[in-house]
Amino acid sequence: MGAALTRYRVIAYVVGVVLILLVVVGMPLKYGWDEPVVVETVGPAHGFLYMIYLVAAFDVTRRAKWPLGQMLLVMLAGTVPFVSFYAERVVSRRINAQVREEQPEPQTVAG
Repeated sequence: MGAALTRYRVIAYVVGVVLILLVVVGMPLKYGWDEPVVVETVGPAHGFLYMIYLVAAFDVTRRAKWPLGQMLLVMLAGTVPFVSFYAERVVSRRINAQVREEQPEPQTVAG
């Protein structure tokens, strides 16, 4: 579970940063100054990275045995600026708590 969570966390941040770059820099340049170069380069990159994000989100939520609705919400988080950062924190906290609950209590030796 640890490696899947790490992969998800990394790609969630990367997708979030690229989406913010696209929306905050690229879109104003394209529609305000008729300069589409950022959208033309960053847009396809975000699309490719979002596909990787979907695979990582599916993998980590499947391993955590989350219901389909929660899985879909995590997957959609990469489409709204800043939401992937929030989703990453929520997913990380929930999975870490889940892992702690599943671990057996350490046995103490009475002596």
